[in-house]
Amino acid sequence: MEVREHLPLAELERLEREEKEARRARRLRIVILAVKGFTAPAIGMSLGLSRRVCQAWVYRYNEQGLKGLEDQRGKSPPAVLTGEQVTQVRQRLEQGPTPEDKVCSLRGIDIQRILAEEFGVLRSLSAIYYLLHHLG
Repeated sequence: MEVREHLPLAELERLEREEKEARRARRLRIVILAVKGFTAPAIGMSLGLSRRVCQAWVYRYNEQGLKGLEDQRGKSPPAVLTGEQVTQVRQRLEQGPTPEDKVCSLRGIDIQRILAEEFGVLRSLSAIYYLLHHLG
């Protein structure tokens, strides 16, 4: 695996030794082994992880440096629509179906199409129902 040189190997090893959080230390170990030339399957076997997990952490390190090794679980995804778009969607849905919709009532799949065509937002049906729930 190719690793971008954000920090020298000695600095990565020092950070790993000083790291108090075990998960972050393991992520640093993945990057250190990749810098030393180990393959993703070899790193995975030595750390008890899958090859893909190792590749994902190296990829994040390459893209973001040390910040990429931070735990991002529990963070909510970015908003799909801006505040103004939410207002526009709510007004469009309260307006009901238009003749162009060719339906007598809007279903989830119709709202999915409206979001794609009128707002340029592509979402799964489950995401549409989640959005509808939050719109009230």
